[in-house]
Amino acid sequence: MLDDQTTAVSSPTSWPSAYPQGYAVVDVETTGLARDDRIISAAVYRLDARGEVEDHWYTLVNPERDPGPVWIHGLTSDVLEGAPLFEDIAEEFSTRLEGRVLVAHNAVFDWQMIAREYARARREAPVRQRLCTIVLSKELRLPLPNHKLATLAAHFGVVQRRAHHALDDARVLAEAFRPSLLAAAAEGVRLPLHECRPLTEWTDRPAAVIGQQAGGGYGSYRPTSWRPARKRPACPYPNPGRYEDGKPLKQGMRVAFSGDTSIERDLLEDRAVEAGLHIATSLSRLTSLLVTNDPDSGTSKVVKARQFGTPVVDEAAFGQLLRDVADADG
Repeated sequence: MLDDQTTAVSSPTSWPSAYPQGYAVVDVETTGLARDDRIISAAVYRLDARGEVEDHWYTLVNPERDPGPVWIHGLTSDVLEGAPLFEDIAEEFSTRLEGRVLVAHNAVFDWQMIAREYARARREAPVRQRLCTIVLSKELRLPLPNHKLATLAAHFGVVQRRAHHALDDARVLAEAFRPSLLAAAAEGVRLPLHECRPLTEWTDRPAAVIGQQAGGGYGSYRPTSWRPARKRPACPYPNPGRYEDGKPLKQGMRVAFSGDTSIERDLLEDRAVEAGLHIATSLSRLTSLLVTNDPDSGTSKVVKARQFGTPVVDEAAFGQLLRDVADADG
């Protein structure tokens, strides 16, 4: 049950015709954040066009490997041993997602994990669009001190009972999404919908093996699933300058990447773009930040960063910074 603060957002009499007809609010718990990590639990709340709950569903998933940070999600190997494999629940999962916009908090992460699991099962996830509630809260200019799920929930008076439990996180997000959706409709806000491109094939074999078989190249994709370079839309925010240690990133900052990353590069770049950052394919004096796990390497970007005095952080630090990107100067 939502409290008075949440229900105070009334449904507008005129509903935007371009809005989707239904949503699947999703949360997945995983063995980690890297490209070869697995889903260990999943929950879906199906909502109608105006955000009303239709039903919900939850399942554990056997990852066939170590469960990862048990101290976060609480799911041990013993608990997961008798759970179904993803391929066993893929069809039921599909019925929950079919024809709906996938909604998640940091949606690009949930989408990438789901897409890879479907590809491992030699299936295709029936999702064509996603909506990130972090991005939506920024579009609505909600007065949040940060963009954690608990903070968004508290803003709308939604009580979180079991953080990092997929079913409760999905419930909390569904209850916080409804008033956000109503506010967006009332204000005529265009929903920040992003395209989802399903993978067609996947392998968890080491990248070096695949590179040898493919005649070169790196990554855990099979050659048939490699995604072509995407032309990203121009960043709508002006470049505020260089990143300063101890301060948050700010929308419009130009971020460049160099070297290998444990999290898929597309995932990192998508997260950065959704946070309002500009992805720079080369490094110049205008670059705000270089992200690299090997700051002592001799790559051209690292060399130029030294020459220009460009700030450098590793992937883990960048992930932390992405959690709270400051709004662009108005």
